[in-house]
Amino acid sequence: MTPGSRLSRPLTGAAALCAAMLISGSPGYAQSAPFAGMAGVWSGAGTIELDDGAKERIRCRATYAVSHDGDGLNQSLVCASDSYKFDLRSDVTANNGVLSGSWSETSRNVSGSLEGRAGRGQFNVVVSAPSFTANVSLRTTGNKQSVSITSQGQIKSASISLTRS
Repeated sequence: MTPGSRLSRPLTGAAALCAAMLISGSPGYAQSAPFAGMAGVWSGAGTIELDDGAKERIRCRATYAVSHDGDGLNQSLVCASDSYKFDLRSDVTANNGVLSGSWSETSRNVSGSLEGRAGRGQFNVVVSAPSFTANVSLRTTGNKQSVSITSQGQIKSASISLTRS
């Protein structure tokens, strides 16, 4: 299999990775406004482990738009590795530390939902689509984010660090 041949496979794991990136918040803000301070452009890199055991470096760039009250987040995210490129759009709402929302990977027409909890810069979320779930853990400290994802999909795990530009 050539590296580019993976581009045509369903992107459930990669879509979860992208959806996971959208739910980051800043620990310096009250739980009632977890996305306050998130607006802007974030970028970074990390590694992914694929279902066949291969490991690859991944690069991501996210643009976050935050609602005036800090409880809503719209996100655009583009990520690439040696064998993937994907484009995600997401909408998330926070209500007293409970996160809910939807995401779609536009180039492959994949979509799903997310649910979880947020508090003090830590986010634990389940991202889902038909026949797929992933567990996501995020930690935000200042202008840095760390993301850890595990799933049974095409991407087995991911570890990514982002910095706001």
